Amino acid sequence: MQVDYIVVGLGLAGLAFTKELEDKGKSFIVFEDESQNSSLVAGGMYNPVILKRFTPVWNATEQLAIALPFYEELEQKLKATYHYSVDIYRIFKSVEEQNNWFIASDKPKLSNYMTSEIVHENHEGVVADYGYGKLIKTGRIDTKQLLKNYRNYLILNHKVRKESFQYDELVINENFVQYKDVVASKIIFCEGFGLQKNPFFNYLPMQEAKGELLIIHAPNLTIDFLIKAAVFVLPLGNNLYKVGATFNWKDKTQAPSEEGKIELIEKLESFIKTPYTIVEHIAGIRPTVKDRRPLVGTHPKYPNLAILNGLGIRGVMIAPVSAKMLYNHIENGVEIDEEYTIDRF
Repeated sequence: MQVDYIVVGLGLAGLAFTKELEDKGKSFIVFEDESQNSSLVAGGMYNPVILKRFTPVWNATEQLAIALPFYEELEQKLKATYHYSVDIYRIFKSVEEQNNWFIASDKPKLSNYMTSEIVHENHEGVVADYGYGKLIKTGRIDTKQLLKNYRNYLILNHKVRKESFQYDELVINENFVQYKDVVASKIIFCEGFGLQKNPFFNYLPMQEAKGELLIIHAPNLTIDFLIKAAVFVLPLGNNLYKVGATFNWKDKTQAPSEEGKIELIEKLESFIKTPYTIVEHIAGIRPTVKDRRPLVGTHPKYPNLAILNGLGIRGVMIAPVSAKMLYNHIENGVEIDEEYTIDRF
């Protein structure tokens, strides 16, 4: 079998790159063993403001200019809805935070998203004594459903092999690579946390952070916006809410933990005072990098090996632009931006 590209992994990174390949008419085969689930358990929110410090998210405007049309195209291709506009209400803990919000909302990079007035609304079961700061032009991508549908789409088109990739069976030649019966011009590794087992790219400084989430059923919590306080509470419809997330730098397992569950409950109940039941408790390993930038580029010794990884907590924003950047680098020789490229290490 001969194709233009082999892609290893089908999370958000693999999805973004294979879509780029399809758009450009390139042939490919994906190897996916479903061992990494960070994209499936992600909150899926896109938000151009860091709500802890009221500062701009790195390259947010540029990323969203590519990301939003990207998801709209996928909705058209797969005939489903994945993109939902959702405002964000940041609960203030003090007058000082209110003042900091006013100052930030007047800055050029933030004024399009941060409303300049304090929101005072009473919502049953929500404690917000100092009111809220409201963010607009934000939303969420249903990454779980998107990945499920896209994977099925590729399977129907015979572009996925459900098997673990065996690195020692990869043969690297000057102008092509061969893996078992597949010959390709290039191979792209989009493995998330699986990078640790990759002998070609595991020298890169990935920091794996376990994240845990709860899905709760709260019939009296009738909000249609995301609340951000000690944790976020994201409406999913039908009185279901996603609550998250934890950050654990030591636990490398993907199994939900009692410790994570207790942490989420304690933080949730610091501002939500309404009955709820836990429907689901999920966990995953985020592929993050010490400088919070993605890992995009080709191998320093083997130029037909490339990587697209390290998307971190803002994968829905970063994946589309990173995929486009990597494709243009490989096919057209365009330099990868210095904050994205693996050459910085």
